[in-house]
Amino acid sequence: SNFGRKIKTRGETMLLFQHSARQLRRVAPFLEKQCCLSCRNSLAKTSIITPSFPPSRYFTNNTPALLASSNNNPTPDEILSSFANLDHRRASRTGFPEAVFGQGKTPTQIHSILDSMAKNVNEQIGDADENNNAVSTVSTAIIATRVDRDIFDAVVEIGPLEHGVMEYHDTARIISVRANVLMKNDTDTKKHDANTSQQSVVVACAGTTDLPVAEEAALTLSLSGIPVIRIYDCGVAGLHRIISALPKLRHPNVGCVIVCAGMDGALPSVVGGLVDVPVVAIPTSVGYGMSLGGVSALLTMLNSCSPGVGVVNIDNGFGGAVW
Repeated sequence: SNFGRKIKTRGETMLLFQHSARQLRRVAPFLEKQCCLSCRNSLAKTSIITPSFPPSRYFTNNTPALLASSNNNPTPDEILSSFANLDHRRASRTGFPEAVFGQGKTPTQIHSILDSMAKNVNEQIGDADENNNAVSTVSTAIIATRVDRDIFDAVVEIGPLEHGVMEYHDTARIISVRANVLMKNDTDTKKHDANTSQQSVVVACAGTTDLPVAEEAALTLSLSGIPVIRIYDCGVAGLHRIISALPKLRHPNVGCVIVCAGMDGALPSVVGGLVDVPVVAIPTSVGYGMSLGGVSALLTMLNSCSPGVGVVNIDNGFGGAVW
């Protein structure tokens, strides 16, 4: 109950955090006279559950080293299970496979997760071939979003994937993986596609600065086997640009339009009043001062007068594409 309160020791103010039972035990001798009885009891109880390895191991970025303390030769599955529990059946349940949100993950974690996903796709297609079934392209999509170039370089340094081949897309900051079995069957891609009559999706963005979000959406769609038409730099400051794009926006093969915009976020409303298909609005964090990191664009889109406009979170290109 006293974890986190300020305690004066040797004339200085210290702030205790309950981030490691072992660390609390290390400072206990200095606080014995000042800690209340309940705090000392809590510290005593932690000796029962605290592992024998040093506290720094709790927070290491090198997960395999942690596993090696109890297993001299951990398998890839053992390493993976120490930090992830992948949902390989998500595509059959929700229509779109699990993707990797790369931001905050270590290169080792990204490498292990992507390789496991590629292995699953290989097995999925192998089973389908044996039973003469088809596999949809979307279920073979392996995507890691929000991965900076330096993180990708670190992933590559770990070594090639065992079950697939990685590719990096700079503007979108996406790692895509093509499973080995698909590399072997590139000459007959349709063999593994259960739906070859997909409508196309237009991805439009107001300005060049919105491109990273727009490309995250466009690549997610492309990697899922959905045809994409890009219309970039067509913001409302020059309405003639979006008007000249009307033939693409209104093409009978277009089933949806994704619109990315920052600043005032007005473009989705304009597009929504010109087309008869759903519009997915993605606010971006582009803008000056009172754009508030995309909040201004978000509020504009939520208050759109045009019918048929749905809104996702700020900078969420992946979410807009899945929608």
